[in-house]
Amino acid sequence: MSKITRPEKVGVSSEKLENIGESMRSLIEAKKIPGTVTLVARRGEVVHFEANGMRDIERGLPMEKDTIHRIYSQSKPITGAALMMLFEEGKFLMTDPISRYFPEFSEMQVFAGEEGGKMKTEAASSPITIQQLATHTSGLSYSFMPGPVGSMYVSEETERGLGNVPSAGGEFFTSGTKPPFNSLREWTKALAELPLVAQPGTIWNYSVGMDVMGALIEELSGRTFGEFLEERIFGPLGMEDTGFMVPEEKLDRFAANYGPIPENMMLMDDPEKSGYRTPPQLESGGGGLVSTVGDYLKFAQMLLNKGEYEGKRYLGKKTVEYMTSNHMGSESADEGLTNLFNMLGSGYRVRGMGFGVTGSVVVNPALSGLPVSEGVYSWGGAASTHFWIDHKEDLIGIVHTQLLPDGTYPVRELMQLATYQAIIE
Repeated sequence: MSKITRPEKVGVSSEKLENIGESMRSLIEAKKIPGTVTLVARRGEVVHFEANGMRDIERGLPMEKDTIHRIYSQSKPITGAALMMLFEEGKFLMTDPISRYFPEFSEMQVFAGEEGGKMKTEAASSPITIQQLATHTSGLSYSFMPGPVGSMYVSEETERGLGNVPSAGGEFFTSGTKPPFNSLREWTKALAELPLVAQPGTIWNYSVGMDVMGALIEELSGRTFGEFLEERIFGPLGMEDTGFMVPEEKLDRFAANYGPIPENMMLMDDPEKSGYRTPPQLESGGGGLVSTVGDYLKFAQMLLNKGEYEGKRYLGKKTVEYMTSNHMGSESADEGLTNLFNMLGSGYRVRGMGFGVTGSVVVNPALSGLPVSEGVYSWGGAASTHFWIDHKEDLIGIVHTQLLPDGTYPVRELMQLATYQAIIE
């Protein structure tokens, strides 16, 4: 599907599309990001697909359209789609308490402030539901989220084994002291012993909930999480370069990962020494996958087509509409997203945003600050990879680079702006 159609045929200006490459090259030339692969598809036709800059600065290797990137949290929407497949089969209801499947979550404690330097907790007033896991309203957290519960995640090494170790224990990774978990299920039992940051269903807080969903997919399908993804999503869609590791024969296409330093970047993960060369201890639904822009396009197009791709149906139309709708009630995603994005480096207040199953949803485009459509569903990853689908404009945008943390520079915002300004009908 990656041959290029004349943009005007689907209502996009080829001249104005050039702004995408120009805005990406300005970031690359300023030594802010190493290189990019950008793609825009409208009405099922690719109108822009371009690689700029380098995939590996040290080795002088250019970014290519088929470069493999660490997509980190951009794995989450794939986990969401996998969960929706089991939902459609009636294996669970979104309103079910997770404790029905994992009893360790039946008596959760919730952070209730500190007294005399000690954490106080209270009992959870309601059970965590599967819907709350999928929308980051469960009260679970991440070790990088500030606050006492995040600090507990750090001291307990809660996320150990989830995903791949950068540069096989290189200088940017300190090895932990606790023994590895043998399975996702063993991990969920340890996770359930930690307090929640808030009562379930009351606030949006970024969390390992999608990793719990990976464990749930294993429990309900009788497959390992990776097998389920391969059999139901990657294999059928032809996502040949997507998975939890980069095999030897593909390492030459694997990008290096960088971090920002004043006026430049530093190498964070060398592809030739990377932990992604071997399978992870635990397959992380929250952040473990590598992929290419071409592969991710197939997944995004399936969602944009409301569950169908090249004659095969993966999900029902109403299921995709449900997945990509705003699931926030009185609790708002704006504050939680602001906290998350500001912590990662962008200093603006997020407004006009909701959240669906494993992805954000634009509720009010004007407040969001970009000329996008209401209902745009998207998510990105820690190394500055992003995708979105827009049902109103029948549009997909994808931008991949490798700079950790995401939000250091407005890669997604510039990509969306440059895409939408090119629409002429």
